[in-house]
Amino acid sequence: MKPSQTYTIGELAREFDITTRSIRFYEDQGLLAPERQGQTRLYGNKDRVRLKLILRGKRLGFSLAETKRLFDLYDMENSSSRQLHTVLELIDDKKMSLKQQLEDIKVLLVELSNLEQRCRDELAEINAQTAANQNPSSNQETL
Repeated sequence: MKPSQTYTIGELAREFDITTRSIRFYEDQGLLAPERQGQTRLYGNKDRVRLKLILRGKRLGFSLAETKRLFDLYDMENSSSRQLHTVLELIDDKKMSLKQQLEDIKVLLVELSNLEQRCRDELAEINAQTAANQNPSSNQETL
């Protein structure tokens, strides 16, 4: 039987372009469980895959608690259906949250555009008044 491949914390950090501190944090949160040889952490394929999933989840906006929930379900026997239902719930929640954020951004963009236009109008008015004040001969009546 072929021994499973192991990775050091440095190797995983380089592979995924993250800090070793981040990996230790995920370990502290119970998301990774490396073996130990003295002071050295040895991560197996399971930890490597989990790290990849943690980072993908972060990019998709999932919290570490949500990711841990999925890992816990995965670790339970006969939970694939339950895990898939949980993933679908999380996806629905995330999509609703993103749609709300998108609506909030649209409203904010309209408000910013309105404010921008008011500022430009005021600036044009100030510039026109300044120009008129600097050229008083054009404002004097001819004798």
